[in-house]
Amino acid sequence: MARGKSLSVAFKSTHQNQGMLFPPDLNELISSDHPVRIVNDIIDQIDISMLLLQYKPGGASSYHPRMLLKVLVYAYVNNIYSSRRIEEALHQNIYFMWVSGMNKPDHNTVNRFRSGRLQKTLQPIFTQVVHLLCAEGLLSIKDLYTDGTKIEANANRYSFVWGNSIKHNKEKISKQLNELWKYAQSVAAAELDDDTDPSGFKKIDSTKVQATIAAINEALKDKPVDKKMRQKLGYAGKHWPAALDKYEQQEKILGPGRNSYSKTDTDATFMRMKEDHMKNGQLKPAYNLQISTNNQYILSYSLHPNPTDTATLKDHLSQHIKQLKTKPANITADAGYGSEQNYQWLEDKRITAYVKHNQFDRHQNKNIRYKKRFTVDQLEYDDKKDRFKCPGGQILSRKRTYKSRSRAGYEQTITQYQSRNCDGCPLRGDCHQQSGNRIIDVNHNYRRLKNQAEKRLRTRRGIQKRKQRCFDTEPVFANIKHNHHFKRFMLRGIEKVTVETGLLALAHNIRKKIAC
Repeated sequence: MARGKSLSVAFKSTHQNQGMLFPPDLNELISSDHPVRIVNDIIDQIDISMLLLQYKPGGASSYHPRMLLKVLVYAYVNNIYSSRRIEEALHQNIYFMWVSGMNKPDHNTVNRFRSGRLQKTLQPIFTQVVHLLCAEGLLSIKDLYTDGTKIEANANRYSFVWGNSIKHNKEKISKQLNELWKYAQSVAAAELDDDTDPSGFKKIDSTKVQATIAAINEALKDKPVDKKMRQKLGYAGKHWPAALDKYEQQEKILGPGRNSYSKTDTDATFMRMKEDHMKNGQLKPAYNLQISTNNQYILSYSLHPNPTDTATLKDHLSQHIKQLKTKPANITADAGYGSEQNYQWLEDKRITAYVKHNQFDRHQNKNIRYKKRFTVDQLEYDDKKDRFKCPGGQILSRKRTYKSRSRAGYEQTITQYQSRNCDGCPLRGDCHQQSGNRIIDVNHNYRRLKNQAEKRLRTRRGIQKRKQRCFDTEPVFANIKHNHHFKRFMLRGIEKVTVETGLLALAHNIRKKIAC
């Protein structure tokens, strides 16, 4: 180039309004290994006959359920959970256009399909995908790693019903009703019938309260009555029956084993969450999500209203066996599942349990284990003579056996032992604080099951299982919650929330397959 001449900037030409001889083919714009193709191939292999039965013949044509399922799964793979954002993607994103065949269902159609037609059909679809992954050798359905996490419900955090509050209010009504009855007896005992005496009620309800208040009003009709008592009777007759009907309905919603629920999602229970931004231990409406994994693939999932994991294992594994049509060879879980009920159920089902009990980690540390030498599990037991011996040399002999029920309603057999003489023992202050001779309660079956579990967990295979559990289940929750930003359900009601969970699990497994 000649000296002294300046350079000019060159730009590529843009032909925005240039017409095309042939329209572009979306198939050519999407690479052969793109995730949308993997979603498409997997869903094409699935039998959706149960889903097709959700449609009635006649009327206008419907969008094909296989296409809608592909759209939903691919949306969840890409962290798109809102039906309106899915509708937007169908108009703007070429991958959604391709997988939907240029169909453009609106957000109402997407949401009706997700919350309605998938309720009873998504679980079998998910199970088919698990079997496909198993056939490819990506996972094993015989070895399970089980854990749980809490995910916040789409419900008002400040609108709740508490079981203890219902119990307290019913007791308060019963007490005040007895006070009114006693007052009426002091004024007009002859006019009152013993059949309406509230002190004989085993269970208080609106019908009994109405009858009692009517009897009191009839007895005091022509009698001089204290003004405050007359006002209290009027208030009781107007409000108490309706309140008791409301409490009865709330107790039905609570059911057994629950102490709270949200008024805006009655299936959600108030639980303590790890995501506590206010650092005040605030309870939030949530669901307890249980999953069983292998090689970080989700094999099964279930939702529970229980705040703790202990009472969920039996139902979760029963559902797992029913869906996959096969019983697992073994299960590995943390100490939250180490109850007598769970150990016994696994033993009865002949499933090898690599499940910690609540004191297992303490027992691994000798300093902690032998710091408290006088706890029941540290006492020497003579199996032949059925007696315990304390570090002070005292013998604790068998006293009696009785039945007890756990919070979950599981019946336990408890054996009680008592020492012969603790007087003058120099170790008594460290041993126990009871007024007389020491009495201990021992559950021998639970003791046996815990010893079995501890022995199994200390083997080479048990150590390997314990290590693998940490990096098999925990990363799944971390991936869903933190990497893919799903920390709160969008739908309400356990049936709809179960569909959301199934889509999350399906999307997770497909993402995992794509990454392999």
